[in-house]
Amino acid sequence: MKEMDLRCVNKVAIMIAHNPIQHDRMKHVEVDRFFIRENIDKGCISFQFMKSEDQLADILVKGVCGRIFNDMIDKLGMINIYAPS
Repeated sequence: MKEMDLRCVNKVAIMIAHNPIQHDRMKHVEVDRFFIRENIDKGCISFQFMKSEDQLADILVKGVCGRIFNDMIDKLGMINIYAPS
């Protein structure tokens, strides 16, 4: 079976997923963390860091600077229908 690549922009989330020790402050993520940790150990999931500039979903959920915004628009293939032709 080929492992699934999960990419995340949060380095702390990646460290928590790879950490076998449960801390009291992480109770709210207990079920998800154990599910991810179990699948990492099985080799089903590869959990990797991704720069925010490369995460296309960021354009929909957070404010980004103009350069990154325009790059993401281009990657998504979006066009301005009101631009003069």
